[in-house]
Amino acid sequence: MKILYSFLFPVIFLTLVTTFTFGASTSPRQRLLMDFGWKFSLTDTVGAEKPAFNDNKWRTLNLPHDWSIESEFKADAKTGGGGGYLSTGIGWYRKHFSVSKTEGKNIRIEFDGVYQNSDVWINGNHLGNYPNGYMSFSYNLTPFIKKGDNIVTVRVNNSLQPNSRWYSGSGIYRHVWLNITEPMHIEQWGTYITTPLADLESAVIKIKTQIENNNAVSKSALLRSIILDAKGKEVCRTESSLKVLSGKSAKSEHTLLLSMPSLWSLETPTMYTLHSVVLDKGKIVDEINTAFGIRDIKFDVDKGFLLNGKQVKMNGVCLHHDGGSVGAAVPEAMWERRLQTLKAMGCNAIRTSHNPVAPEFLDLCDRMGFLVQNEVFDEWKSGKVMYGYHLYFDKWSQFDLTGFIRRDRNHPSVVMWSAGNEIGEQRQDNGQEKLRPLIETFHKEDPTRPVTTGNDNIAADDGAARLPFLKMLDIVGYNYVDRWHDRRELYYSIDRLAHPDWTMVGTESVSIPGVRGSYYTSGDSSMIRPANMASVVRAEQLWKFVSNHNYVIGDFMWTGIDYLGESKWPGKNASSGIIDLCGFPKDGYYFYQSQWTIKPMIHIAPHWNWKGREGTVIPVLVYTNCDDVELFLNGKSFGVKALAFPRQGNSGGWNKYDKPQVDITTGDLHLGWDVPYEAGILKAVGRREGKIVYTEVLHTTGAAASIRLSVDRNEISADQRDVAHVKVEVFDANGFIVPDAGNLIQLAVTGAGSLIGFDNGNPVDHSSMKISQRNMFNGLALAIIQSTEKHGNIKISATSPNLKAASIEIKTIECVSPVALVEN
Repeated sequence: MKILYSFLFPVIFLTLVTTFTFGASTSPRQRLLMDFGWKFSLTDTVGAEKPAFNDNKWRTLNLPHDWSIESEFKADAKTGGGGGYLSTGIGWYRKHFSVSKTEGKNIRIEFDGVYQNSDVWINGNHLGNYPNGYMSFSYNLTPFIKKGDNIVTVRVNNSLQPNSRWYSGSGIYRHVWLNITEPMHIEQWGTYITTPLADLESAVIKIKTQIENNNAVSKSALLRSIILDAKGKEVCRTESSLKVLSGKSAKSEHTLLLSMPSLWSLETPTMYTLHSVVLDKGKIVDEINTAFGIRDIKFDVDKGFLLNGKQVKMNGVCLHHDGGSVGAAVPEAMWERRLQTLKAMGCNAIRTSHNPVAPEFLDLCDRMGFLVQNEVFDEWKSGKVMYGYHLYFDKWSQFDLTGFIRRDRNHPSVVMWSAGNEIGEQRQDNGQEKLRPLIETFHKEDPTRPVTTGNDNIAADDGAARLPFLKMLDIVGYNYVDRWHDRRELYYSIDRLAHPDWTMVGTESVSIPGVRGSYYTSGDSSMIRPANMASVVRAEQLWKFVSNHNYVIGDFMWTGIDYLGESKWPGKNASSGIIDLCGFPKDGYYFYQSQWTIKPMIHIAPHWNWKGREGTVIPVLVYTNCDDVELFLNGKSFGVKALAFPRQGNSGGWNKYDKPQVDITTGDLHLGWDVPYEAGILKAVGRREGKIVYTEVLHTTGAAASIRLSVDRNEISADQRDVAHVKVEVFDANGFIVPDAGNLIQLAVTGAGSLIGFDNGNPVDHSSMKISQRNMFNGLALAIIQSTEKHGNIKISATSPNLKAASIEIKTIECVSPVALVEN
């Protein structure tokens, strides 16, 4: 058993099998996780929506679930390269549950995301069809639910292909909730919190609350708003009365003044809680908590983005929604690990490309201190793929957009909205007329944040974006600002002169792509290259411009992490990320770390295992934030090289400087040496102001001798959802990591856990990501281990022919967490 969500009231226990009950608690509102014990069949079964249908032979599973990632990679898959060559189809889900009380209750089922075209039934009654595969949605079960046994049935139709330009996943791939309230209650996403004034001395907190009354008679309600700090201590409150007509809803507005607030920032992402209480004649009929942050954001045409009055450059990445080996059903702990890796790189901003993300992703961004450009659509009426969203845009776009804004607008991490990515309407006459109603809805539902779009045709030869479209945007977003002609060198400066009133951001830009640990040119093994130098130079020059021009808000490079799909066979995934599909940093990661962090660092590429290449000159590349680096091979110096960016000018007089002058040897943001190969030790020694501050060493290794396992978390919760990441490495007899190892690894997982994903980051490896055997790729592999409901130990063992085996244990602890606060 696990305590799930409650609202500062006696908790409700759910049976984590095929049934659950509610009704025993006195809580006026209950939010119950509905992920466990679903029946599933990957067939288009006639009559499966009927309550009497026999599903005993169907597979039993827990949500979130993505059936596509369980399939085989096939070159002839209907999804094609966009969908990562994995199959889709039609699947059915059925959930049996028991209800002990329904009288006087409003009951809704809420889906965080189902891909796609879902139909939902309760006890055989059709509740509706919803085509969007990314947005959260809900249905009212109240008229059809009954005391005793009930069944929810979901048909998911992802058979029309292609419908996406990247991997979407298939099925109920996010959480499902059952929300139980009294007839008078706060609407779903009915709380809206803003902080129009916020500084270190005081903050004004404005709260709009929408209350719905489904009673047969009108009601006079008392709404109480209580603000709790990060420790749960009350810091202010207010209340007011309002009348809510039968079958209608009414809005209440509260304004509170808080002295000496703790502001939400990148360094200290402090969260507050709004505790909303609805009373009817002194009796509490609803109570809910909404997390929020107190911060001040401004976008300035000259200064870019300001957070709490401080100018902040957005060091951003674009991210898709899949998690590699687990497909689209990504456990929260996986996103936490990936965001931690990005944070360590110096990344402070995420673009959710190109659709609504899971709610818990934004929760993590709130808690970890990321800025978010929240994007809603990849296409409008002008389609990109045959069965894409353009088929539903006219009917559904306003409904989807309104829900998207209301769901996400209380997140302090969200600082700007994006109405779309590379929209075809940008270059059409009157394309702004498709943009106009979207902008109006954004401004109506949330006037506190600006709206952009990712525009890839601003200066295109084959049809440039129209000025009326661009001028309607609050912020003009540039996808690949340097793509066309002299903009490769001049970037935003051309439009800065032509449109000095534009606020600008790089919504999507080139990164340093490539396959982790691969150093051949286009598969040509005769030439070793430490990187695709054209991409390195392009990324470096763009960063120089962006960082030195305050009017550019920042840049979101494509992409932060590799993702399934948008590939060409035999590749199954795009390799544009600076982190691979497993979450392992590539060499390009360290370029951004060298520019975005101050803690001394050095990274050397390539590795130093080149048997048979003795005497061959190998280019060695170093990313660093040190002043200078000296490179040694087997104790022999290959010279000192130095870089500085930005370079300092005179201060206080001619030839005087505030800091010691760096005698630079390059205007690039990397250092390079040409080194004749010989086996041994390659060492880079970094200095600042003449003092050694960092040393990086690469060893030529011997043959693979043993396996080593390491885990990111030694303890995880026994809640059937938590995961640990087990890194698999191979070492030689001297204890050095073998960077080019490709040994076949067999895993065995026993105890209170299971293997839910096993990958190596190789874009042309077509092995199933759900099996326990695969080859290492350039020295690494990663296993995802998920807990069961039992507390105890999970043992992971790894074996390989001719290698010393390894094992590791993870402890699963009984989940007795404090009461969780659920956001509205």
